Amino acid sequence: MSHFSQIKTQIRNLNSLQAALTDLGIKWKAEPETVRGYRGQSREAAIAIEQENGYDLGFSWNGKEYELVADLQYWQQPLSVKGFLRQVTQRYAYHTVVNETAKQGFQISEQQQNTDGSIRLLVQRWSN
Repeated sequence: MSHFSQIKTQIRNLNSLQAALTDLGIKWKAEPETVRGYRGQSREAAIAIEQENGYDLGFSWNGKEYELVADLQYWQQPLSVKGFLRQVTQRYAYHTVVNETAKQGFQISEQQQNTDGSIRLLVQRWSN
């Protein structure tokens, strides 16, 4: 019986996910990696995050998005699963917006971290 849980996300871009994890100071390994679980079970993942207890978490491509894969019984992160995903998703969204707007010729002209944790970005594009 597998102890792994798969938690759906809206994360579809691996580069933005990697940048988000790096921003948060999370050490990760890139694919192909193995996420270690209960009694030697393992799962293949695009990204693996090792924990000190020997049980990993990671992100695995399900054909549409990257889902969080972990044995939640052995979760050993400073935040809850929900809090962890909230932070990763916010940084992922930040990188996605920055990358997509840059492709369209925009640059960040102002960035503000709000007290509620949200980020306000002002982008602009100069035209000829």
